[in-house]
Amino acid sequence: SVVLFDEVEKAHPDVFNTLLQILEDGRLTDAQGRTVDFKNTILIMTSNLGTKNLTSPAVGFAAEDEASVYEKMKAQVDDELKKHFRPEFLNRIDDTIVFHPLSTAEIKQIVDLMLQRVKKQLATKGLDLELTDQLKGWLADKGYDPQLGARPLRRTIQRELEDRLSEQILHGELSSGQLIVADLDEETDSVTFRSVESVEAPDTPPVELAGGGDHDEHGNGNGPDD
Repeated sequence: SVVLFDEVEKAHPDVFNTLLQILEDGRLTDAQGRTVDFKNTILIMTSNLGTKNLTSPAVGFAAEDEASVYEKMKAQVDDELKKHFRPEFLNRIDDTIVFHPLSTAEIKQIVDLMLQRVKKQLATKGLDLELTDQLKGWLADKGYDPQLGARPLRRTIQRELEDRLSEQILHGELSSGQLIVADLDEETDSVTFRSVESVEAPDTPPVELAGGGDHDEHGNGNGPDD
């Protein structure tokens, strides 16, 4: 099993005393004497310690290769961890992994993933949604914060797309079978919507058999009697 402690630096000191027992003995015993086995458990702890320096433009790593940059980033984070956590706690952690800041391409991929959820919701109303590449880039720039990560991006998509589309649906401005094209208006720096009626393939007329009449299983015409 996997146990995740998100932003572990904000935990109460008693939590770290509990973690020390888990990391040292592979088990945890509560006040009632009940024991939980953690020997086949992976503990993952996330932290934002040291990330403020990593997002600063004055880090000064630009001229170095990627491996050297990573080692210096990791050293900075390790220094912050040592300032915050006790040595006996850090010594029981197998490895520390420092994630690189998200690139522009990766942020746009996150935008696409979040948009899939919006499209699924619209599909229940019989609506489809398409975004221009320009608007996707605008959402990525507007919603991503180097220090806060991609979380503000979800709020941006909700505010700029979901809330406004919901209002149009409630007011009857959108109807089932429409394709909604969302674009960026550069003059107003805002999102615009354009609805397009979906084009459905016409019904295919039935194909009549040669001879014009009904045929029996032997292929003989059974038209009306004279």
